[in-house]
Amino acid sequence: MTGFYTLFYKEILRFWKVGFQTVAAPVLTALMYLLIFAHVLAAHVQPFPGVSYTAFLIPGLMMMSMLQNAFANTSSSIIQSKVTGSIVFILLPPLSHFEFFAAYTLAAIVRGLVVGSGVLLTSLLFPMPTPQYPLWIFVFAFIGCGLMAILGMIAGIWAEKYDQLAAFQNFLIMPLTFLSGVFYSIHSLPVFWQNVSHFNPVFYMIDGFRYGFFGQSDVNPWLSLTVVGFSLLILAAFALSLIKSGYKIRR
Repeated sequence: MTGFYTLFYKEILRFWKVGFQTVAAPVLTALMYLLIFAHVLAAHVQPFPGVSYTAFLIPGLMMMSMLQNAFANTSSSIIQSKVTGSIVFILLPPLSHFEFFAAYTLAAIVRGLVVGSGVLLTSLLFPMPTPQYPLWIFVFAFIGCGLMAILGMIAGIWAEKYDQLAAFQNFLIMPLTFLSGVFYSIHSLPVFWQNVSHFNPVFYMIDGFRYGFFGQSDVNPWLSLTVVGFSLLILAAFALSLIKSGYKIRR
């Protein structure tokens, strides 16, 4: 597993060397969202009984930041390596496709969790109830970051230039995260849009993650875990098949 560890360490260093861009900037963005939305809507919205809107917003912003940064870590690293040609230095060593997959995925999970921890620390400035189920919080954070890291890997492998990757992020990732209940409970939506939201896997990630904080959610947390876990397995199998075949990497 020396190859796995080396590639994993390289990916950790890659985002940590530019920590102001990869960690501090997302935390600041989440804080801006929190300050603006909490100031405007806190007195008018109460999504869950006994939960203020500010408290409701914090887990959603944490998860949104983690998911977006986990996706960005794998996708940007792979497309950058492909465009500059430096990916040859990763392909030449005797790395198995599983080591390649695991190193990129776990490094992206680490970045997502670091960003999420930063958002949580800044949110201590606001009133927040004690988390009800810390294990649920960690499980959904880990699996959610893993799923988006794998999706970023697929996007990075598929894309041949930066604008293709930007289109993937702007037209798929951003709508999925912003329309997943980060800023609202889906029960506040019309019935049609509630039903549409149930086809968004990011909704289940955020709803299950929020359940760990409040013990309340829009759907059963076990259903959320099942949907997210099943989606993770499908994407992982697909990504591994792409890496093993060398699609747009070796040829």
